[in-house]
Amino acid sequence: MKKTTTHLADGRELIYFDLDGSPGRDTVDRRPPQRLDSSPELRLDPATGDWVAIASHRQGRTHHPPTDACPLCPSGDGHSSEIPAADYDVAVFENRFPSLAGRSGRCEVVCFTPEHGASFADLTEERARLVLDAWTDRTERLSALPGVEQVYCFENRGAEIGVTLAHPHGQIYAFPFAAPRTAKMVAAAARHRSATGANLFDELLAEARATPARLVLAAEHWTAFVPYAARWPYEVHLYPHRRVRDLTGLTEAARAEFPGMYLELLRRFDRLFRREGEAAQATPTPYVSAWHQAPKTSGRELALHLELFTVRRSADKLKFLAGVESGMDSFVNDIAPEAAARRLREVAS
Repeated sequence: MKKTTTHLADGRELIYFDLDGSPGRDTVDRRPPQRLDSSPELRLDPATGDWVAIASHRQGRTHHPPTDACPLCPSGDGHSSEIPAADYDVAVFENRFPSLAGRSGRCEVVCFTPEHGASFADLTEERARLVLDAWTDRTERLSALPGVEQVYCFENRGAEIGVTLAHPHGQIYAFPFAAPRTAKMVAAAARHRSATGANLFDELLAEARATPARLVLAAEHWTAFVPYAARWPYEVHLYPHRRVRDLTGLTEAARAEFPGMYLELLRRFDRLFRREGEAAQATPTPYVSAWHQAPKTSGRELALHLELFTVRRSADKLKFLAGVESGMDSFVNDIAPEAAARRLREVAS
């Protein structure tokens, strides 16, 4: 991997991650510097103990631009984007419209490919491994920043999820706190250790591997399964067999095997709702792909894992978070986890 670090005209950091042998990248942002006045604020909800980011400047962020004005495509032919180079393999830059900034954390954008009409599932295993290497690099670098407690790498895909830029990309949040869902996991793991003396996540993985009805995909170093109490219509958790706290702890063997596993899962998701005779991308499945990593100062029991889920429950129906989910955070799933796992096995490559 070849890494090139530079800065955009307004001072934001830009990092190119290229395969060995890729040509040098144009690192000069020729746009006039126009620093956005972004001052997100964190406020603590005294009723729940949860932090809420107030980021009113995001109301003005780029919203479904035409393809020839995409800010994530390479620059060229009179179009200047967030990425000055005429081509790239993977590019990461500080978000122009961050939810967290300064002492309140940091937000980055990860562009998986220069191809506007592609998706992560279209990447080769070599390119998917490069994205994993970029996630790992950013996890290590951002974790080292003062005040950062947890690094969260994720992808939102599809307008149904709320994505406003069609170009295949993900994001990274460096939180100055442990996210609420993480805090719940940390507390559950601590209770489990106290009650049983065992690690909760080791036992979840072992139980899933012993339950064929919820198993989706298994290999030498990773296992993908539908959790027993899945919240989303189709939800898959992907665990490395060797428990680590974050991406930096993965072995080389696990890194080498991950691209094939992950790409197969994404391609199965895209086949979930395809009607007979439809083209491969006729009904691209909206999804969230979320890496769960342990916080720096808490959660020693937490195991790195990826959670992949979709809000689509059938070809023409979405799962909306209605009153019981949005108002009380109490989920109701319309699809049995065993049925979801069976369908995900049926659409294997």
